[in-house]
Amino acid sequence: MLSNKSILITGGTGSLGKELVKTILERWPDVKRLVVYSRDEQKQFLMAQDYPDHQYPAIRYFIGDVRDYERLKRAMNGIDCVIHAAAMKHVHIAEYNPDECVKTNIGGAENVIRACLETNVTQVVALSTDKACAPINLYGATKLTSDKLFIAANNIKGTKNIAFSVVRYGNVMGSNGSVIPFFLKKRHEGFLPVTDTSMTRFNISLEEGVDMVLHALETAWGGELFVPKIPSYRITDVAEAVAPNCPIKVTGIRPGEKIHEEMITSSDAFSTYDLGKYYVILPQVPAFDLADYIDQFGAKKVPVGFNYTSNDNKDWDTVAGLREKIRLHIDPEFSPEL
Repeated sequence: MLSNKSILITGGTGSLGKELVKTILERWPDVKRLVVYSRDEQKQFLMAQDYPDHQYPAIRYFIGDVRDYERLKRAMNGIDCVIHAAAMKHVHIAEYNPDECVKTNIGGAENVIRACLETNVTQVVALSTDKACAPINLYGATKLTSDKLFIAANNIKGTKNIAFSVVRYGNVMGSNGSVIPFFLKKRHEGFLPVTDTSMTRFNISLEEGVDMVLHALETAWGGELFVPKIPSYRITDVAEAVAPNCPIKVTGIRPGEKIHEEMITSSDAFSTYDLGKYYVILPQVPAFDLADYIDQFGAKKVPVGFNYTSNDNKDWDTVAGLREKIRLHIDPEFSPEL
């Protein structure tokens, strides 16, 4: 799929960006060019130590901000596929720095779209979040706007051979700033801070997130919003898995935080289809023949009133299962005993 292709990843030094780089190089060693686009020179410097030039000649490092349209356009010269992973993602930081969040998550999305349309990019996948579904915080609202911009870009592409799609998923296990690494650090202080003991979240590994992005790159016709079928966890089960002997200290909900997350609302159900491993929310007026799409992917319409929420999920991570996932995805030497 990506053999002899040129790929650019915005936010390429983030947790998912690095996993994408690793996976692409493993699966497609003959990739033509793999551009890591980000604004943090230190992270690029450290990443280059893991991928030295003489072993990985396809990798390029491009310092740049998605807020800078001209820089993006220059970076996309000769690029076939763009994966847009750059974002301000911390809910409470976005609440206190709203203008910065809007500039990056909305203005940056607009710049990526414009730059792709002005170059020869043919496939674009933008990363979203469960917080973009029925958002109550600024981060979620900006990502919902970003989603809408990428989906609508299929309507303004004219005759260009390009498809824009979006992938939406829950908390990425072990990513920077996520709860499990936070708990692993805090347990040495003798307690675990929990905002609300009834809280639930969706859970996805970095590898599963990468697979979903690659699925979208391979199959998207343009306008799809892909949602994975993944388990939920209770925050109290995460605490039990990480440190069963540590007391929990309830700290209260932070600004913009939800008790439970959603990925598909009942209003989305009218245009949501079951693809087997994933759900897909299609545009209300797709730019392709819907009957052909259903036939091609065996898509089945979800029932009226269907919704997909972290507290009403059929699949749940257990304490034992979470411990195994921590060993598999975060720390092979992990033990719940300090």
